[in-house]
Amino acid sequence: MSIPRVAIAGCGDVGARLALQLQATGWHVTGIRRNLARLPPGLPGLQADFAEAACPAGWETLAPDYLVYAVAADQHDEAGYRRAYLDGLANVMSWVKQTAQAPKRLVFVSSSSVYGQANGEWVNEASPTAPGGYAGRIMLEAESLAGSSRIPATVVRLTGIYGPGRERLINQARQGAHAEQEPPQYGNRIHADDAAGLIAHLLRADRAGEALAGCYLGVDDNPAPLHEVLAWLRKQLDVEVSGEASPVRRTGSKRCSNALARGIGWAPRYPDYQQGYAALLSQLDRP
Repeated sequence: MSIPRVAIAGCGDVGARLALQLQATGWHVTGIRRNLARLPPGLPGLQADFAEAACPAGWETLAPDYLVYAVAADQHDEAGYRRAYLDGLANVMSWVKQTAQAPKRLVFVSSSSVYGQANGEWVNEASPTAPGGYAGRIMLEAESLAGSSRIPATVVRLTGIYGPGRERLINQARQGAHAEQEPPQYGNRIHADDAAGLIAHLLRADRAGEALAGCYLGVDDNPAPLHEVLAWLRKQLDVEVSGEASPVRRTGSKRCSNALARGIGWAPRYPDYQQGYAALLSQLDRP
């Protein structure tokens, strides 16, 4: 069997972790982004601007078996999201068509923002999607665009990603932040390594001939209330609740299930926030 080739469009944090995981198991990986200097050392790269309709130089030689679209918006407003997730994906799909490439599968990295549930409900891939904000609405449009491709497509809806460089909740806990206990504000998390690991698992499964679903939720085993997570972090950091700080609030409250992903053999390395944040805190404590 030939070496599988994958192109990762938007090879940022999660994309780079995915690239390294696949490289370690013998895959040929090309990372695609505007600034190639930010790719991991030793990773083949292709410079491209996803906002451009014309094929970037070198695209025609890629011939990827798999294509992963994992961009992150560089402007967090409606125009920025539309440019990154809709226009960018449309351009990449056009590049594939222009060069008559035939990847076996497109993996589009989406978000759990497509769900609008706000009362602690459990949700899965079949749950209704009724996002309340522009981010979720645009993600749904992009998912539909991916599904309309002639290439078989799988959507991965990632939840709140944390890890090195994604330490917002830790920083809030350091400042004594807390959250109200009632009603509980359920949140969903996945470590960046596990987010990449899920995508890698899906690609390997497809390569092995396993049937993939059209959508998977990327989340750990333990959706937990925000007040619980902050209390645990404060304890690890030996920080008391700040009497001056207002409670941290989040929009929405839902519990995402990873049963479908686990059903095809994936398991998170960090199954809950305690294990994931403990590993992250130990890294931050190193000199």
